Amino acid sequence: MNQSQEYVLQVHGLTKTFSGVKALDNVQLHVRKGEVHALMGENGAGKSTLMKILIGLLKSDSGEILLEGTPLAAGSVNEVLRKGVSMIHQEILLVPELTVAQNIFLGREATRLFPGWLDDRTIYRQAEEILTRMGVNIDARTKMKYLSVAEMQMVEIAKAISNDARLLIMDEPTSALSDREVATLFRIIRELTQKGVAIIYISHKMDEIFTIADTITVLRDGRYIGTSSASAMDTNQLIAMMVGREIDSLFPEPTTSKGEVILSVRDLGRTGKFSGITFDVRAGEVLGMAGLMGAGRTEIARAIFGLDWIDHGQIFVKGQPVTIRFPPDAIRHGIGYVSEDRKGVGLVPTMSVKENSTLASLRNYANGPFIQDKREISATADMVDNLHIKTSSIDQKVATLSGGNQQKVVIGKVLLSSPDVIMLDEPTRGVDIGAKAEIYKLINELTSNGLAVIIISSELPELVGMSDRILVLAAGKQTAILSKEEATQETIMAYAMPG
Repeated sequence: MNQSQEYVLQVHGLTKTFSGVKALDNVQLHVRKGEVHALMGENGAGKSTLMKILIGLLKSDSGEILLEGTPLAAGSVNEVLRKGVSMIHQEILLVPELTVAQNIFLGREATRLFPGWLDDRTIYRQAEEILTRMGVNIDARTKMKYLSVAEMQMVEIAKAISNDARLLIMDEPTSALSDREVATLFRIIRELTQKGVAIIYISHKMDEIFTIADTITVLRDGRYIGTSSASAMDTNQLIAMMVGREIDSLFPEPTTSKGEVILSVRDLGRTGKFSGITFDVRAGEVLGMAGLMGAGRTEIARAIFGLDWIDHGQIFVKGQPVTIRFPPDAIRHGIGYVSEDRKGVGLVPTMSVKENSTLASLRNYANGPFIQDKREISATADMVDNLHIKTSSIDQKVATLSGGNQQKVVIGKVLLSSPDVIMLDEPTRGVDIGAKAEIYKLINELTSNGLAVIIISSELPELVGMSDRILVLAAGKQTAILSKEEATQETIMAYAMPG
């Protein structure tokens, strides 16, 4: 078999420069038919630039791209799609006011009788078939705006599958999925590769890479570092290739001293979402919250923070009952919340690091209607320094920061409101391994300083590695609170399964 028959994609000497800075420098990538090829690297390594060139959103300065031996047209998205290349983007690109089925077949709608007359029956039937095959319980007639982030991610995957791609690029496809949804996705991936479809898989989750990938290619600082079969590599070797150094310990040693109970929840419930939720979290403690998609993890955090209402139950802060109807009530009682959707909810991308950081606590830096610039600048500069945020200045637009540094800005914004307890929903979603280690270190520093921390995460190794205790949910019900000694991935999953 010659190379054009063996490889669905061949990239040779690809170079791309932005404002004199090389985002890609002589990069190569060879992807075989029917394989899962993991593309690894820290944020800023060049992965996104390479993918944008592959799908026609950007033109390279030099280099060659061959799809099954034929040159791929530069900078032509439609041409790339026609040739069978599809991509699931990390940022969800769906139309909120359209239904699930309409989003899946957007631009490729079935028609009947006359041109322009849409065949809705066919669209919904085909969408339902794809969702059923994926094992996803989502109504194809539901508008996208009513879905959770995890459900939207599954629709993105369904949309890509519907294209019958020869090469499918998946950029952080499991960032909002629970272990059960990940298992479903992996089953679909294996079915696709058995049919000869090639998958380029981008993820910061090491356990996923070694579960699903056949081959691994590493980029660092825009340069090609190397390619190896996944079976010939281990986690430490992969991390060293990605960051250029070894990370001694991903999860820091937890703080030993635990203080008073900061937050207590008793029999908390919201009709149709969750009920009977009871737990305490102490100063210096990390309480993990585990469960499958739809278990109620995010809904509980939102209710405690006043974003959603509570039908029954009671919240106590430092032993005193409190009433929280809106987020300002929660902030006043020392409760902070970092949403799972940092770009949609946590940040204003067009604003600077400084403006984003003080947005939630602006009254602390104001004298009447006027902002006291010196105090605002000083507070932001201290935050950037303490959280080790990599930015050219506090006036840099937050949209231009890496994912890990954006997440630190969101956490810093909450910390500037001086909370006693902070709830972190998917705190390392979509960030690289180096940034994960830094965020874990930051969480450890927060608990060392006496904060109570609640971590909601779909990554079981993260929960096990960071938590002092883990609250497990299934279908809106609390099924267990496990000590650090009891909490294994297998035990958590056993309690997380409905029934």
